[in-house]
Amino acid sequence: MITAIIIEDEAKSRLSLRQKLLDYCKQLTVVAEAVNAQEGIRLIEQHQPQVIFLDIEMPLMNGFDMLQQIPNKNFHIIFTTAYNQYAIKAIRYAAFDYLLKPVDIEELKSAVEKISSQISVTEQEKKIETLHQNLVLNKGLNKIAIPASEGLLFFDIKNIVHLEANSNYTNIFFNNRPKLVSSKTLKDFEELLSKDIFFRCHHSHIINMEFIKKYIRGDGGQIELQDGTCVDLARRKKEEFLKLIG
Repeated sequence: MITAIIIEDEAKSRLSLRQKLLDYCKQLTVVAEAVNAQEGIRLIEQHQPQVIFLDIEMPLMNGFDMLQQIPNKNFHIIFTTAYNQYAIKAIRYAAFDYLLKPVDIEELKSAVEKISSQISVTEQEKKIETLHQNLVLNKGLNKIAIPASEGLLFFDIKNIVHLEANSNYTNIFFNNRPKLVSSKTLKDFEELLSKDIFFRCHHSHIINMEFIKKYIRGDGGQIELQDGTCVDLARRKKEEFLKLIG
């Protein structure tokens, strides 16, 4: 049985989440509930849960700040939040699960099913640090957790030159390290990465606009990157690309 704590300041949201977990996630039991971050810290220490459902927006101390106060983060974290696009992006960049309130039952079941009995404390610390840097320190989405065969790897997005579709995987090319094969699809990265920096120029390619060297004219044309790579520009993307580069 998976043990869980709900940390949520709104009574209605706590009740709703607890009931949905009771009805639809039989493999999980809620051992405690906290109405604020301070109580959450105490209950985590007392019960040592396997997972916490953590509200982001709480008075006095929010969910992100609360995590900084906990020394041993050997539990899974599923964030719960009302709609906040930037916070959700930061959570996804750090590879955490999140649930939008009101919580959807299928999304809840999916998040719970991902929980395994074991968790790497080191990896969890890196995920939290990535989230902290993106959301609190830098005020910009500068670091990303990328799932690969060896686990989650953490990178500065400024070092990603381009991404290439590889069936249900993605080849990621950097300016400072060898190619990485990720278990996410190119579409997953297209939805995640900032469109201010990255551009899907072709069904098989996403490029970092900072690494464009030159455009080679043609029906769609080609884009040469600073590392010497040439990628195709789809004809349907040509007008949009030319506007972006001025």
